[in-house]
Amino acid sequence: MTDTTSEPGWDLMRAGADAMARGELGEALRIFEDAARTATGDVRVAALVNAAVVTDHSGDHAGAVARFREALAQMPSHAPRVRPGALIGLSQALQHLGDLDAAQEVLEQARTVLAADDAPGDLRFACGVSATAIALHRRQWARAIELAHESLDAATLFAPEQAGHPLMNLAAAHFETGRWDLAEDFAGQALDAFEAAGDLDGIAETRQNLALMHTRSGRFDEAEPPLIASQDHFEAAGLAYRAGIGWKVMGFIAEHRQDARTATTRYRQALERFEQSGAEIDAADVRVRLATVACTVGDHSTGEAELAAARRTYAARGLGLHCAQLDFWHAGLLEPLLHNTPALLPRAIDLAVPAALALDAVRYELPDGAQRENWNRRMADPALRLAFRYAHLAADARLLADLIETICAGTTLDLDRLTGTAPSLPFDTLDPPTPPEAPQTPVPAALQLGTALAAVAASAGLPVTLPPRLAITPGDHIALGDWITTAEQRYGRPLRDNRVIPA
Repeated sequence: MTDTTSEPGWDLMRAGADAMARGELGEALRIFEDAARTATGDVRVAALVNAAVVTDHSGDHAGAVARFREALAQMPSHAPRVRPGALIGLSQALQHLGDLDAAQEVLEQARTVLAADDAPGDLRFACGVSATAIALHRRQWARAIELAHESLDAATLFAPEQAGHPLMNLAAAHFETGRWDLAEDFAGQALDAFEAAGDLDGIAETRQNLALMHTRSGRFDEAEPPLIASQDHFEAAGLAYRAGIGWKVMGFIAEHRQDARTATTRYRQALERFEQSGAEIDAADVRVRLATVACTVGDHSTGEAELAAARRTYAARGLGLHCAQLDFWHAGLLEPLLHNTPALLPRAIDLAVPAALALDAVRYELPDGAQRENWNRRMADPALRLAFRYAHLAADARLLADLIETICAGTTLDLDRLTGTAPSLPFDTLDPPTPPEAPQTPVPAALQLGTALAAVAASAGLPVTLPPRLAITPGDHIALGDWITTAEQRYGRPLRDNRVIPA
């Protein structure tokens, strides 16, 4: 929130800040909008920024982006507090919309301004917290932990009342790396910090984050008390995005308890809140959950419609891996229907095989062996097993042979589990790790490996190129060649190197 001063015209700004502190977001927005209409100069710019902050806090992230951009366009280039503050706020709104590239670009502008020796320390802290959030979104856990510790040090110096934010970021990063006890300890410290500061929003967000941790670790009974307490706050305060997260978690718990009616109701409430806040990706994720529940109770037409809507959103945002994961789960939802409707098998294969190839190729792009092993266990291996089951069911000898050649050439696959059940949809879906930036220097020849050695190197965490294409004799046709082309076109990403080697 932009600071107020004692100059004439700032009385409205102080009144808006007081309303914000009381949690009266509608009143605060009304005051700031009034100030933006009636004031001039610095007061008007500050009012525009504060209105954008309240708009984002209320869950209208697209509206907040527009307001921040309007404010930035009207402020002087040299505004050592207001400009970096607005850039940080814009970055946060863009993060809420899922536009991480734009959020990072805007944040870099803020960091450039804040590099000056006399830059405000509290804004440096805010910039660090926002940078941590982007690292968390991109699943760059080591980087997130590093930035969170830096932000915690900055909070001690410049913003002790804000220490709860880096503490909660540390909790999130440690949870994602499997250190659950440490994560809960940091979350408890964050809750204590927010309570000491009297930050009601921070308290509610931390309770919700604790509920998310409990839910994702299967402790549903422990998740409900903090979840309900935080949900009451978010609904009363009109915080649509956070309320949407709460309804989604409640829906997931109900789904786990096989209460399809309650799960559907809660997911619909989450969808409404996410659409209200402009969080398109979150809304699409909820549609995938709605599709799963609908198919579970036999309402396949509704399930198909929800999946199609979700896929349109992912495709429009260029999220090829999200589309691949959705196609994998869609193919899995068809499996129970094949006994009575065998005509669905070609469609199931068309969904499963390209998706499996795309998901398997991700392993070669990830920055460390732990992420690659986790991705293979959670996504690539189940997807390949599903593709193999469908090829076997269709008695497609060539597809089976090509899959076997590919598997024998290095893809890790447990063939003893080919009779497994349809893939289940975890809570934290559709969030693939972010690959590292492409190296600026050529990859050494020693690491331009054949498929088998590339898979070994990838599992060890060595940087490797994508595997080559396999030529199958007789005839030297490319193993899965048409399927690879389909997947590359469908998901907009390369899956194989252009080199061709004999199988």
